[in-house]
Amino acid sequence: MELANKTAGGNNAFRNANNDFLHIKDVNERRRLALAEIDKAPFGWYHVRAIVVAGVGFFTDSYDIFTASLLTLMLGIVYYPGTGVMPTTSDTAIKLATSAGTVIGQLGFGALADIVGRKQMYGLELIMIIFATLAQALTSSSPSMDIIGVIIFWRVLMGIGIGGDYPLSSIITSEFATTKWRGAMMGAVFAMQGIGQLAAAFVMLFLTLGFKSSLESSPSLAQCTGGCAQAVDKMWRVLIGFGAVPGCIALYYRLTIPETPRYTFDVKLDVEKAEGDAAAYLAGKSGATPDELTRATTQRQSNEQMKTPKASWTDFFRHYSKFKHAKLLAGTALSWCFLDIAYYGVSLNNAVILDVIGYSTKNAHNTYEILYNTAVGNLIIVLAGAVPGYWVTVFTVDTIGRKPIQFMGFGILTVLFVIMGFAYFHIPPNGLLAIFVLAQFFFNFGPNATTFIVPGECFPTRYRSTSHGISAAMGKIGSIIGQGAIAPLRTRGATPKNPNPWMDHVLEIYALFMLLGVGSTALIKETKRKTLEELAGEDLEDEGGVVYDNNNNGNTILPIAEAAKPSPAAGSGSGDDLEKARA
Repeated sequence: MELANKTAGGNNAFRNANNDFLHIKDVNERRRLALAEIDKAPFGWYHVRAIVVAGVGFFTDSYDIFTASLLTLMLGIVYYPGTGVMPTTSDTAIKLATSAGTVIGQLGFGALADIVGRKQMYGLELIMIIFATLAQALTSSSPSMDIIGVIIFWRVLMGIGIGGDYPLSSIITSEFATTKWRGAMMGAVFAMQGIGQLAAAFVMLFLTLGFKSSLESSPSLAQCTGGCAQAVDKMWRVLIGFGAVPGCIALYYRLTIPETPRYTFDVKLDVEKAEGDAAAYLAGKSGATPDELTRATTQRQSNEQMKTPKASWTDFFRHYSKFKHAKLLAGTALSWCFLDIAYYGVSLNNAVILDVIGYSTKNAHNTYEILYNTAVGNLIIVLAGAVPGYWVTVFTVDTIGRKPIQFMGFGILTVLFVIMGFAYFHIPPNGLLAIFVLAQFFFNFGPNATTFIVPGECFPTRYRSTSHGISAAMGKIGSIIGQGAIAPLRTRGATPKNPNPWMDHVLEIYALFMLLGVGSTALIKETKRKTLEELAGEDLEDEGGVVYDNNNNGNTILPIAEAAKPSPAAGSGSGDDLEKARA
């Protein structure tokens, strides 16, 4: 009978999980062995594929989010002739729209990925992003609808899709990653944000060069009318529409990625499917199709023997009523919130800041030179600061650790914002730009990367996506505070000669939140080079000396001494197999 259940495939590089573990009858031991295959797998093309598939989504997310600064600049030229700048309220509303949608997406998709599965939701959020991006690029005004309102609508919808990408990409990458390089893999996915920002700056630069002759005819943004305004109208549509291209390329691969074995083991309790999916992932395939009779038999056995609790609202509140779990969630959520108050308050206003410090407008004689300087300034900020910061994190996060990098990042950012704020009127424009670039570096070689990585590792499988979504949503609430309440303060007491008199105080406020981030970092745990089960306590759920048995609805609590006794079915596995599983 055992021979009949064996499957073809497997070699020295990629073992056949089904055949290797078929003779082991205890489902907990089979789970440990199968997950060990993923945790200890040598870094290979299957890992690169996971990084690229998840990373392309973040490339698209970042491109769409950070083009907002350039979008509002060009909409001001086209739709507000005579002034060339849209009202601060409209500018802020467009930038807030994406963040508002993102909060909904992070909470909604995060919970759904734990309820119905990672694979079921992966790709749906990308379809929303592609659709909303294309619709936004084709938007126009009419007698009954203002273009600002229509763009806000599509950016909210796009934000929901972007929000869903945060927990899904993080969790799928972490649950497929090897323990040794899990931080680097998750960091590489998140680093695609920097590439997305870079792509946005390059597309803006190329469009500006392409429409140079039309733009040069206008001596200022306020006087960009006729052919100049038509050129700028084409530019912003192409700039926004290009964001859908990488998403279309990645969509097929997202829809065909296998379910993560951890979710199938711990939430679905489907051992046969989980083992098959683990082998399929390591072989670069889309999933497994186990024998249904064997699968049903084993799943019934799993319901009796599995020692991980089943997800439920009662269990969710019980889990987070424990101080150590609540403290951890508070640490990840508050750290992300404090970071994004400053990060998005600054990054979504790159064009404004370049203008305020005089970089984009100084010695500019026409619209072309203003837009060209803005594009080049964004390139400098991203190339010199953001991109290197992301990749330094990738190469060091598994050696230095997440917590030290986050401490260091928040600490240095506090100092940089204090310098920029209190010495704002004493530092020349080029000096301010240099400090601004340095801040971008330590945002990304610091809390911007680690606040994404840690929530994808430190929570139990059954609530990992939900908890990551809560943490990320707190970040976006922080970004709404930064953009909607703090960044607009720069215009307080504005005059025609000094349109941003409060910019120094805004930077000082950001320094305060960076200091608060140092405090919230003390609440998180170090996760480097530990398995996800070790971090979440899922091998022996450390809840006051008890583990869980899945009889009686999956939440019978047993003393550890009793739970550690081998089940009758466990005797079928050899002593060597059990010893390897414990190792």
